[in-house]
Amino acid sequence: METPFVTSILQKVAEEIGAIVLLDPECPFVGLIIFKNGNKTFFRSSRFSINSSGSVAIAKDKGVSNFFLNKFGYKVTEGKTFFSEELCEEIANTRNIDAGFYYAKELGFPVIVKPINLSQGIFVTKVHNKQEYYQVAKKILQKTSGFIVERFYSGNDYRIVVLDDEIVSAYQRIPLFIIGDAQATILELMQQKQETFIKNGRKEIIDFEDYRIKKNLRRRKLNFNTVIPKNNIIYLLDNANLSTGGEAVDFTENIHPDFQKLAVSITKEMELRLAGVDILTSDITSPMGDYTIVEVNGAPSLTHYASFGEVQTKRVEKLYLKVLKALENESKSRDNS
Repeated sequence: METPFVTSILQKVAEEIGAIVLLDPECPFVGLIIFKNGNKTFFRSSRFSINSSGSVAIAKDKGVSNFFLNKFGYKVTEGKTFFSEELCEEIANTRNIDAGFYYAKELGFPVIVKPINLSQGIFVTKVHNKQEYYQVAKKILQKTSGFIVERFYSGNDYRIVVLDDEIVSAYQRIPLFIIGDAQATILELMQQKQETFIKNGRKEIIDFEDYRIKKNLRRRKLNFNTVIPKNNIIYLLDNANLSTGGEAVDFTENIHPDFQKLAVSITKEMELRLAGVDILTSDITSPMGDYTIVEVNGAPSLTHYASFGEVQTKRVEKLYLKVLKALENESKSRDNS
């Protein structure tokens, strides 16, 4: 069984500090790290005990974390949560799928519809009308009990990864796209992109059956057999998650101090030590003007980010080394208290 990326990096950095990594042979993304001083910590993929489970749970629930971030005075997306019929009955709430549609109309299409508690950009969709809204909302409710309808905001999508008081990385996320060459069909260009991802160690992350890709092509009166003119760019998805084929432009060296302070401050307010802060703004290298916090991730995965080059891989290794050192020291202080 192939060793997952995060596990292989943890094994590498653990060796540097004389720690041992024990893996479950059936699930190599789950393991136990035993430090030189005898202290231990578990991990599961990119989830570590550096953040409390309560804080991670709050961050994962997008509706709840938005409420608190708003209370703390940050600019967050305007939106409301809506629930399945079963949950509406259970909690005596009338915010069902139909109420969500009326709210979407009130905000004005297009709006973003996204699951309340799923990660990696799953089902996050920009919807333009009633038919699309119901199609997406029903898909989400088959997987989870609630979804969010929120205002659509334009701007560049950035992720800032914070560990304690330090910015580990900052990058712009660009949604999955293809560039025409006047010869290949859209499907062929997607296949070529998938092959490039695999070559770069990003695995097969384009879902050719993703309803959002088909919806976006239909909206432009295109299909998988269309040949795109040379140098024309077609964005296949609206969400910019790297896990769904997005690409990263690194701004770690150029992020403006205003945004550094903002990301560190948000991480602390959410009672997290390690976080990925997702921000929409026009330019992360300029003094902070208008911005919108999209969400805070309490277990940011940097697997796809690391695949963009050696500099990025080194940053991820450095981050995990710091995480392990912090966990080793935290264990010592707990034992001594």
